[in-house]
Amino acid sequence: MSQQSKPTAAQALMGQMGGVSGLIYSSLPVVVFVPVSTTLGLPAAIVAALGVAGLVLVWRLIRRDSVQPAVSGFIGVGVSALIAWAVGESKGYFLLGIWVSLFWAIVFTLSVLIRRPIVGYVWSWINGHDRAWRRTRGAVIAFDIATLTWVLVFTARFLVQHHLYDADQTGWLGVARIAMGWPLTAIAALVTYLAIRAAQRAMPPPAQKDPDSEQEPALESAE
Repeated sequence: MSQQSKPTAAQALMGQMGGVSGLIYSSLPVVVFVPVSTTLGLPAAIVAALGVAGLVLVWRLIRRDSVQPAVSGFIGVGVSALIAWAVGESKGYFLLGIWVSLFWAIVFTLSVLIRRPIVGYVWSWINGHDRAWRRTRGAVIAFDIATLTWVLVFTARFLVQHHLYDADQTGWLGVARIAMGWPLTAIAALVTYLAIRAAQRAMPPPAQKDPDSEQEPALESAE
């Protein structure tokens, strides 16, 4: 039973992000947006990105995959397109992702500083709200390391993409969004999986009831 719970927890963490395929699908609107913006202009790029995001959503519906990541992705593309339209520049499409990365970097960092690593709480939620890991130092350290790995990912995305935004490098922004998207997420997910295994090894086994103690009341009543 315990051997099965380990991969299940890691898979569930990735599942919240749509899995590997979901992370790849999320790159497609960017792949389309940048070249279309360069050749045909911002309005055409917005239409193209929304069209691709819509096709991804339809494709997931046809395959009967989880549509929640696709719906979230479509909404994200829509908000990004709206920001780009409001800013009047193609690079505005990337503003949402840049500031969201900073937001999560701060949240994950604070969770470690207050000794409540987010990765540990996500794992608790997946395993039925069991927070016994907080009483085990080794488990807390393992979840701290996993959470800090996500901090590094979010911080790197913010710093690199914010610099490219200020430098008006829209093309390189698209490259950075993809290169620092699902590849870095996959690495962080691997570290998270290893942290879960380390935390489970550090935690003491659940207490088991003594069979003899369960039989004593029955023997007494029989007397």
